Amino acid sequence: MSDQYYSGYNESYDEELEEIKRRKLLELQRRLLEEEARRKAEEEARAKREALLRQILTPRARERLANVKLVRPEVAQFVEDQIIALVQAGRLTPPVDEDTVKKLLETIYEQTHRETRIRIKRRGW
Repeated sequence: MSDQYYSGYNESYDEELEEIKRRKLLELQRRLLEEEARRKAEEEARAKREALLRQILTPRARERLANVKLVRPEVAQFVEDQIIALVQAGRLTPPVDEDTVKKLLETIYEQTHRETRIRIKRRGW
């Protein structure tokens, strides 16, 4: 009789274990699908942005922004955002040339750059 008790216990334990495994698998699949959807949406947004910038910028301006992106990606991203916003607002007309990109970069540099000063205080002995 005790063997039946243990076999029943093992069956219910196995069923619970299988249910836990099934739930974990479903959760993992759901996460993978969400991650894939998010990655796909980001890729589409990036491709859309690149196509828009290709239409707005001249080849030299795109080259300049690509060089900036190598050194300071956050600045390049900000300039791209500014250019898109200005064109959409009608304050800038395409094609945007390299000189306009330079002016935007200079403006951003002036706003964010802080001059470093080193002061040496000498003690009078």
